[in-house]
Amino acid sequence: MIRRSRRSDFIGRRQAKTLKPRQAGLFKTLMPKLRLDIEQDFPQDLCALFNDVDDVRLEIGFGGGEHLVHRAQENPRIGFIGVEPFINGMGLALSSIDDTGVGNILLHDEDAGALMDLLPQNSLSQICLLYPDPWPKYRHWKRRFVSQRNLDRMARLMKPGAQFLFASDIEHYVGWTLDQCHHHASFQWLATGASDWNDSRQGAFANWPSTRYEAKAFAEGRKPTYLTFEYR
Repeated sequence: MIRRSRRSDFIGRRQAKTLKPRQAGLFKTLMPKLRLDIEQDFPQDLCALFNDVDDVRLEIGFGGGEHLVHRAQENPRIGFIGVEPFINGMGLALSSIDDTGVGNILLHDEDAGALMDLLPQNSLSQICLLYPDPWPKYRHWKRRFVSQRNLDRMARLMKPGAQFLFASDIEHYVGWTLDQCHHHASFQWLATGASDWNDSRQGAFANWPSTRYEAKAFAEGRKPTYLTFEYR
């Protein structure tokens, strides 16, 4: 039996504004059906949590769920676990899931680190971290999600050859992530040329749906970077 820890590493606001009535309703009707039960002992094969899938991926901090829902529609034979503690983002995702009827998504609305400690070893084929909070002030860098501790957590969960996808429009956080992964024995950056990190149409990012955060970055003159690492 795995001991369930209630300690959360999450730092930040849970909610910015009042939910729209429909979103509030979906928290009562749809969310209980999709919320991952962390009180259970997870099966070694996470596919058992879904209906008729061959693989499972994790997306951490999915914002409004644009990428999560798009990938789930695109890959009906893959199960997706989406993590987003920000209530307004979860509300947007629930609306999108309800609109599309996509059936291969499960959700977690608390801390990602605590969930990763509970999931079984070698159970994921991909982990996505897209536009995470950059915590730009020096004294807050220790709050950044990409850290040796979280890379250890991710490495435990990943199958051989699994991929870690990272996207950010903050140059310093991109450099930080490259440095953190370079100093971790389990992750190898897959890049042979500039198009591998500055073109979202390449490799694992192919068919990338533009998100609100990406649109904001372009509007403010920042160019996103897309990094793909392989678990080795």
